[in-house]
This record gives sequence, structure tokens and C-alpha cells, in this order.
Amino acid sequence: MSAPTTPSSRPTVTEREARQVAEAAREQDWRKPSFAKELFLGRFRLDLIHPHPLPADQDVQRGEEFLAKLRDFCETKIDGAVIERDARIPDEVITGLKELGAFGMKIDTKYGGLGLTQVYYNKALALVGSANPAIGALLSAHQSIGVPQPLKMFGTQEQKDTFLPRCARTDISAFLLTEPDVGSDPARLATTAVRDGDDYVLDGVKLWTTNGVVADLLVVMARVPKSADGTGGKGGITAFVVEAASEGVTVENRNAFMGLRGLENGVTRFHRVRVPAANRIGPEGAGLKIALTTLNTGRLSLPAMCVGAGKWCLKIAREWSAVREQWGKPVALHEAVGAKISFIAATTFALEAVLDLSSQMADEDRNDIRIEAALAKLYGSEMAWLMADELVQIRGGRGFETAASLEARGERAVPAEQLLRDLRINRIFEGSTEIMHLLIAREAVDAHLSVAGDLIDPDKTLSDKARAGAQAGVFYAKWLPKLVAGPGQLPRSYADFHPPGHRDLSGHLRYVERTARKLARSTFYAMSRWQGRMETKQGFLGRIVDIGAELFAMSAACVRAEHLRAEGDHGREAYQLADAFCRQARIRVEELFGRLWTNTDDTDRKVVKGVLGGAYEWLEQGIVDPSGEGPWIADATPGETPRANVHRPIR
Repeated sequence: MSAPTTPSSRPTVTEREARQVAEAAREQDWRKPSFAKELFLGRFRLDLIHPHPLPADQDVQRGEEFLAKLRDFCETKIDGAVIERDARIPDEVITGLKELGAFGMKIDTKYGGLGLTQVYYNKALALVGSANPAIGALLSAHQSIGVPQPLKMFGTQEQKDTFLPRCARTDISAFLLTEPDVGSDPARLATTAVRDGDDYVLDGVKLWTTNGVVADLLVVMARVPKSADGTGGKGGITAFVVEAASEGVTVENRNAFMGLRGLENGVTRFHRVRVPAANRIGPEGAGLKIALTTLNTGRLSLPAMCVGAGKWCLKIAREWSAVREQWGKPVALHEAVGAKISFIAATTFALEAVLDLSSQMADEDRNDIRIEAALAKLYGSEMAWLMADELVQIRGGRGFETAASLEARGERAVPAEQLLRDLRINRIFEGSTEIMHLLIAREAVDAHLSVAGDLIDPDKTLSDKARAGAQAGVFYAKWLPKLVAGPGQLPRSYADFHPPGHRDLSGHLRYVERTARKLARSTFYAMSRWQGRMETKQGFLGRIVDIGAELFAMSAACVRAEHLRAEGDHGREAYQLADAFCRQARIRVEELFGRLWTNTDDTDRKVVKGVLGGAYEWLEQGIVDPSGEGPWIADATPGETPRANVHRPIR
């Protein structure tokens, strides 16, 4: 049977249509409480996170047993320097991880997996990522966004029975959404899947396919044309499980990056690839919703590895700054260096608090954690980068020198510069910082749009606007008065967080409560001022989200410190770290509030127009451009490939 003709032109999408596609993919309802959502609304619901939720004893035992095996494997079988040198994870390492069960950490035991909780899955990623971040990325891409997670949430029983046992032990999976001209705006997706009997026929090109070079199974997002006669499916962006060895699948290139040199990331072309309809995940048109829902918990894998990076930064900073002397004393005792060490220690404590809290809430499934997970990804990736940068600065010239060079001249091979390079991608992976700001901001203002959205929608009728105005009046009449006063103004509030002999954390929680109300008032004022133009104020929205992230981290740090104190596990030290972090965070919050209304956003927009219009081209004179020739964006026209297949399955 010949394959049907597929459209090759890229969809033309307006800005409004792109927003509509993204909005349709959102989870519309809030069926469970959300600490972070309430925080953005000015309601400090400490009861949702305190006392700190705890894993079941059997989950702890299973997780600790696996971590012990994984630690031994990391210490005896993984040589991070070899991976960095060869830009490849040795096949025997990947095979060993398969035998250990690491590819099935999150897969249920009935399918041959280990059945670890999110908490212990993240601890495992932090551990293995400290041995080499590329291995952490390999395992994370396979389980957090690859085949196992979407099938766990949306797959049929037949699909689970077919694919999950393979993913648990033998097969590597990858997730394919991005295209050469499609990133965070999936409305322009060009890869097509045309129904042909019991199959779909895929055509298109996917870029940055993490694990794609070695994968056995792929989750592919493709656009299904709407049935012309109305007898077929509704069409739209749809998810499929695709066998990587299928005829017509070609890995055209293994990409190389500034960091994560062992990453098996490529360009994958689909040319008339037949995929059984039984391999479609969910209905037609549900692909983006599946992808976004999968990422709600999948995003926690990145902050897990950021926590591991912070712990390593702290270890190296402590050891190095104690032996390196300047002007008669260790550099750690000089205030300029000591402030950096304090930042690393306090921030690592807070990041682990955010990660463990979010992960345990994900395991319990009592709360909606879509905002918490997004905040953990955003905050973790940004703060880990800052910690690594500070470590390089503490190490001085040795921080800029490669581990191989240090070793060659007789010093300890500390890969600080490698960590900086490896961590940089986390601010881009799975939603760049800029996109995360917009995604979180959209969820943060959801309550406002639910009651007043029609007021600022130009397409709504006058009667719709009148109805929305009445609803908004009722909502704000109840909500706004609650933003005036609260427990944060009462000196004895949160007294549980000021036990005898410990630092006082109750004042920090009172600050969070007061500041959450101030944040909500600022958001309301901005919506009143800009209305429909609010979505264009990306600088403002980013600062709102960053304030919320700091408040969430402060809350998590205090709750974790009290939990450790109650358990008798380094409680005094935990209170000290939480206090230090909260003091540092409060300074950042106040700076962000100041920049909400005093900033250069308008000036920046004018300069950007000048840059794009060529007004400042004279400023570029006096250099040579070492860039090569070629188009800015590679051609992704569907068709046969002239290139060799570099697909390299590992068996």
C-alpha cells in the first residue's frame, strides 16, 4: 500500500492562534489544593505543607536499598573524566545501569520496574548526576518525559503491557517535540501524521532529540490533519509511540554541545514512517495536553540534579577554601569569599527543601503541584547556575582550568568549569526560564482570568463583558479585603518555628504571609492598569513569578528545618541554614518588588526596535565574525534523507 501524500508546508499561525493552542493544552481545572497557587493569591496556606509530608516506611526501605547499590555503581563503574574526554557514555555503563534497574526506577514493579517514589527517583538522579550529568540526563529523559511517564498517565492497558516492561530493563526511550523552527510555540508544529487504514504515516524532522541517537522507542508529537469529510478523527497535535528501528526513521546527526558532552542528542527524520494506530497515546489532538501534564512532575528531575550540583559545590568550596591561604588565613575566613560559601550552603539547603517537599506532595497526590514543580525547575536551574559560578570564582584560576589540565600538572582534578558548562542547559531544557516565567504567571493569574477574563477579551460581546463584570465584582468584594491584614502582622504567629535554643524562623514565615498579600495586591493593580496588555508585560510577570519562587523556597526551607529538628536530625544546623537562606531571600524579594515599578522595560523596548531596525549597526564595527556560512535555521522539508543513519542502539 502506498503512503498518502503529506502536506510539506509549515503551518502559518498568528500570535492569537498560537496562544489559543497553548491555552487549549492547559489543564483547565483545579480539583486539588495548591500551596503555590494560594500563595500567588495572597493566601499563605502553611497547613498544606506543614507538618512536612513523609514517605511510607516501605518506600524508604526500597529507595535506600537501591541508592546503596547505585552509589556503589557510581563509585566503581562510572568515570566522569572518560565521558567528558570521549564525549560518550561507555556502552558498558549503560548496560550496567539497565541491569541495575535504573531505567525502570519510576516504572511499577508489575511491569518489571523498581517502583520508586518520586522522592527516591530524584535522590537517585542527584546521585548519578553528580557522577556525570550526562547520565542523569539520559535516565531523566527516558523516564520523566520519554515513553514510561505518558503511558503511565494516558496509555491503554495494552500499551502499558507492551512497552513498559521493555522500558524497565532493555529499551531506551526519547521524547520528540522540538523541530528546527519550532520550540516553545508548538502551534507551528510541521511534522505530520496522516491516517491510512490501521496506520498513521509520519513525515517530518525533529531537533534536539535527547536520547534519540541511542533510543529504541520514541514518543513523537505530530500534527494529524482534520478529516475532510468529517468521518475521521478531529485531528490536531497527537502523541505516538514509535519504534526507532522503523523503516524511514533516520538519525541524521549526533549534536554536540558546550556541556553534557556524553548526551546522545540528535536530529531525527521521519519519511513515510508507518505507525500502528494502536500506538497512538490518547485521542487525536491530545498530544500537547499529554506533554504538558507529563511535565508537571517530569520537571522535578532537573532540580534534582541541580540539588546534586549544589551539594558538590558546597563540598569543594569547603575543602578548597580551608586549605587555600591568602594574607595569613584560609580564604574562607575572608568576608568576600565567605559570603559566597554562605550563599552556596544556604541555597543548597533551600533547593533540597523545595525538591523534597514538591516530590513528596507528588507522591501523595493530595495537592495539585503544577506550579510547585514549575517553580522548582525555574528556581533550581537559576540558583544552581549561580552556585557553580560562585564556585568557579572561589577556585580562581583553577576554577577556569579543566580537570584534565589540573591533573596533568599534579593537582586534584576538580571539574568546576565542566559543572558550569553542564548546568547551563538547565535554564533552557524543558522550558526556558523566560517560558517558565510566562507559564507560571498564567497559572498564577488563573483565578483572575476565570472571573474577569471576558472583560479584557476583545472578541467577547457586551453582554459577555457585563456578565464577567458582575462575577468579578462578587469575587473581588470578597478577596480584596483579605489582602489588608493577616497573621503576618501578629508577633506570636507561627510560634512553633521558634523553639528554645534555635534561630527564630517564625519571623520569616510572618514575612512570607505579609509579602504574599503584597504580591497579590501588586498583581491585581497591574491587571487593573494594563488589562488586556498584561500578557505583553513579560518583565513585570517574570518578577512576580521570581518573588513567588523566593517565597515558596523560604516556606519550604522553614518547614524542612522544623521537620529535621523534630526528627532530631541536625535540627540546630538546619535552623541556621534556613535562617541564613531566608535573610538572603528577603533581600532579593525586596529588590524584585522595587523593580516591579522602577525598571527599564520601556527603554529596553525602544532600544530593541533600534537594534532590529539597524540604527546601531555602526556599534558592531571593528570586529570580524568567526561564524561559518549557512542558514540560521536548517531546512526541515519532509522527504528522503541524503544522510547516513547514525542511530546506535545499545544491546
